[in-house]
Amino acid sequence: MKLRCAILDDYQNVALSFADWSELEDRVEPVVYREHTEDERELAEKLQDFPIIVIMRERTPFPASLFARLPKLRLLVTTGMRNASIDLAAAAAHGVVVSGTGGAGAGTAELTWALLLGLARSLTAENEALRRNGRWQSTIGVDLYGKRLGLLGLGRIGSQVAKVGQAFGMEVAAWSQNLTAERAAEVGVRYAAKDELLSESDFVSIHLVLSERTRGLLGPRELSLLKPSAYLINTSRAPIVDQEALIDTLRNGRIAGAGLDVYDIEPLPPSHPYRSLANVLATPHIGYVTEEAYRVFFAQAVDNIRSFLDGRPLRTL
Repeated sequence: MKLRCAILDDYQNVALSFADWSELEDRVEPVVYREHTEDERELAEKLQDFPIIVIMRERTPFPASLFARLPKLRLLVTTGMRNASIDLAAAAAHGVVVSGTGGAGAGTAELTWALLLGLARSLTAENEALRRNGRWQSTIGVDLYGKRLGLLGLGRIGSQVAKVGQAFGMEVAAWSQNLTAERAAEVGVRYAAKDELLSESDFVSIHLVLSERTRGLLGPRELSLLKPSAYLINTSRAPIVDQEALIDTLRNGRIAGAGLDVYDIEPLPPSHPYRSLANVLATPHIGYVTEEAYRVFFAQAVDNIRSFLDGRPLRTL
């Protein structure tokens, strides 16, 4: 009898086409779910007969309460090697192996620049004006050359963003809890204290891992340091910024705008302020949603399942 494998939140219905699932066809029956299920009880009923589940990043959290509802679950595969929405202790307690995959490309860094440029040149407003009522040149763009780009985080993604900023002729500075001036200099970036970076930057972009140290890192005090003309971009994780404080800051025009790809609640509720605030450029968490990344995600998910069934070592979290 084949083992059933649930593939959750495959919004674009591409999981089966981005990897060779035929390698498992004699042993595994993949079942794709395109629609997100928010209610835990409903989700547990849907998944109760699946010993294998593949999830896409943090789209569906797996807390202890959900593991308790899924006694048949034996293998949970997440795309990526870091997923803060999985209770790993609960997984171990219920005998569930949690494995991950690698990633690929520079999708998040590239989307960061799409958001930054979209804000600087009011692309959404100009496009809407042109398409809907024929208005010609309704805004004035913000130059990047000579402006200051502040990066919160200078890891792999932050460094990619820094190089593009330098190519645009921007002055790039960075800060994180562990960053040193020497490490920043290796990337050709100036180290700045956090408050200095926030108060002096024209664009602030977040590239930090969500942890207890970074949760709520930008609260009301920190947001108040930003220039009224500054833009904030977050393609990392929403809880790094106090969301209520950011909404209040944007609603009252205390900064020029924000480019956002991550949210406390995903998918974003229809009535959420980010959907209607004129100074917000919002995308539906697509930073990692690229062809190259998906090929790696699902190919390695298949490999993890095969390794698990064969009793071979696999990429565990």
